[in-house]
Amino acid sequence: MQVTYWLEHAWLDTHVEPGVVLETDGGRITAVRKEVPTPPPGATALRGLTLPGLANAHSHAFHRALRSTVQVGSGTFWTWRDVMYGVSARLTPDSYHALARAVYAEMALAGITAVGEFHYLHHGPGGTPYDEPNAMGEALIAAAADAGIRITLLDTAYLASGLVDRRRGAAPTQHQQRFSDGTAQAWAERVSLLKDREYARIGAAVHSVRAVPASQLSTVAEWAGARSAPLHVHLSEQTAENEACQTAHGCTPTRLLADHGVLGPRTTGVHNTHLTAGDISLIGSTQTGTCMCPTTERDLADGIGPAVRLQQAGSPLALGSDSHAVIDMFEEARAMELNERLRTRTRGHWTAAALLRAATAGGHAAIGWPEAGTIEPGALADLTTIALDTVRTAGPLPRLGAETAVFAASAADVRHTVVGGRQVVRDGVHVLVPDVPQALARSIDALHA
Repeated sequence: MQVTYWLEHAWLDTHVEPGVVLETDGGRITAVRKEVPTPPPGATALRGLTLPGLANAHSHAFHRALRSTVQVGSGTFWTWRDVMYGVSARLTPDSYHALARAVYAEMALAGITAVGEFHYLHHGPGGTPYDEPNAMGEALIAAAADAGIRITLLDTAYLASGLVDRRRGAAPTQHQQRFSDGTAQAWAERVSLLKDREYARIGAAVHSVRAVPASQLSTVAEWAGARSAPLHVHLSEQTAENEACQTAHGCTPTRLLADHGVLGPRTTGVHNTHLTAGDISLIGSTQTGTCMCPTTERDLADGIGPAVRLQQAGSPLALGSDSHAVIDMFEEARAMELNERLRTRTRGHWTAAALLRAATAGGHAAIGWPEAGTIEPGALADLTTIALDTVRTAGPLPRLGAETAVFAASAADVRHTVVGGRQVVRDGVHVLVPDVPQALARSIDALHA
């Protein structure tokens, strides 16, 4: 289907250009024409500042049900995790589809056109398989299609509750039985039944070195390598993980992953918070990516990861909303810079353009959509338009458009979202899921009933 869009202002990676026409066909951009001051006949006008579609490179959809609930009292990541287990225990394929559909629609309203779903809730209560082995994963894929966004299902190996010694992990707890396939080989057999489709791609993940015994890491890495699929892993999010790995293996989690073939240019480490200088060098030299999730990392009191040093070492950056304390990629980009300012007491570690690239092209590359994240011929026609007339965004354009987007805008300023040339959000309203707040409330209330 051929669709023409006129962009009042467009961010073209290095600068903001006024009056840009995009011609699209078959979901891709076929032509970019500049210096067109008014919409041509038949073109759909996107007024405001249009960016490439935003990529949320790290999501746990069911964590959205924890928002506010986990803000009562005090604690740590580990006490937060206990609440998370309680929510996961109540989910079925049907209820997960309802929740994820609403969560992905919330993402579309925030300008997100693709999500990397780090999916480990595979089985029924007690670990009993569903008749359809991938019922939960298929529910997520269907939810993304219903919400009109792309998804990379990062099907996650989660086999143990912690490290015991060099050879084995502790058995999954009662809540974790739903996550486990028993062995990495059984995981590989199940995930091989999942297939790519137009708006969905299948990737892999190692939950963490505490959840996948070292002897089984290579099975997951080889599965992803054989398919040239993205491979993600929670890495050094907690100091307790590092300490347990040192006790069991005599090395850091990063070193363990490197020794078992997990690191590399198709791999993304999520969080990468508590790293040694040697870890940073290993990640950078192997071109392993880094996905920072600043709003979750501060919400869970995890710490501030060394994003600047990782990028300098050669690790490409992406961003994710993780536990969905908020769903706002502008806030994630802004927070990465502001966290570094707090740590160093200096400003300007990244340009606004560099932060936007982490939220767009960097995120898409990390989740296996390298043809997205730019506005140029041949790219997927995925777009996000923010309003320039709100109390947050009114200001100097076109020169400071990137700065306005990163340091002033919020998800509430998104007016239009286009995925594959199709308008999913129009004038701030989701075209496919018009009742997003009500859908969220219904699905979350059902889980807490």
